[in-house]
Amino acid sequence: MSGKGERLKDEGSRLQVTAAGATAGLISRFVIAPLDVVKIRLQLQTHSLSDPLSHRDLGGGPIYKGTLPTLRHILHHEGLTGLWKGNVPAEMLYICYSAAQFTTYRSMTLLIHQTIGEGRMPQSAESFVAGATGGGVATVATYPLDLLRTRFAAQGNDKVYTSLPRAIAQIGRDEGLRGFYRGLGSGLAQIVPYMGMFFAVYETLRPPLAQLDLPLSSGGAVAGVFASVIAKTGTFPLDLVRKRIQVQGPTRGRYIHRNIPEYSDTVGTVRAILRNEGFRGLYRGLTVSLFKAAPASAVTMWTYERALKFFIGLSEKEE
Repeated sequence: MSGKGERLKDEGSRLQVTAAGATAGLISRFVIAPLDVVKIRLQLQTHSLSDPLSHRDLGGGPIYKGTLPTLRHILHHEGLTGLWKGNVPAEMLYICYSAAQFTTYRSMTLLIHQTIGEGRMPQSAESFVAGATGGGVATVATYPLDLLRTRFAAQGNDKVYTSLPRAIAQIGRDEGLRGFYRGLGSGLAQIVPYMGMFFAVYETLRPPLAQLDLPLSSGGAVAGVFASVIAKTGTFPLDLVRKRIQVQGPTRGRYIHRNIPEYSDTVGTVRAILRNEGFRGLYRGLTVSLFKAAPASAVTMWTYERALKFFIGLSEKEE
């Protein structure tokens, strides 16, 4: 591979990187949408098969028993479209998030090179700083879409919100601007180490994997899978906490799980989950999250690299 293509973050112009990131996010989101809905449903469930359900007020909500049974339950009770609930704000989220993430990652890397010099910082440290910065900026910029995605995925047949514009208007009216940013603290606390770990592992594994004769020739997809699984497992409890806080507010008792407890902040939510559900409660939905993370990261990185090459090639032809 030539020097121009050796490092993902140095390829292409800012516009080309943004376009490639948006394309990768769009395709990746559609592929993993059903698993995302299942993950959110499991994360919001405060009971499991081992719980003595007799003392719990489930409010008529379902009892999900794992990834495949949850998929079947949603298909049976909500139809095929139930597996893509929240897909519109989620598509917008993934497009904007991926574009902001890759653009900031590239810009931060170039800033590091200009400030202290290229190669002066260890590759893993440079990738961690650039990845964490990219994830943090993208999270803040797109957080309202993340909250909307969660709320749509959490609602059953008795819809809390009938459309995206009405959801925005209703949240703005009843909860104000702060309502769109419920759980942002836990989101940032999760995404900064997540993206830092992801890009550090990704950049470490991609070069040696690129030398192997893999089905996906660049090795980027395989590296993305390993990076995502490691980063996701390490930061999953904060992702669960964020989901629990995102559905707080005046509509808390109207989602598919009608017994969602009242939470206020990140630390208080962690304490409440540990007290009422135990340590395992912080990892509800981890299995499907890892199933989701692997294909999502593989599709994202694979699509990103090829989209970027396409845009670069298109630009060269025009020139």
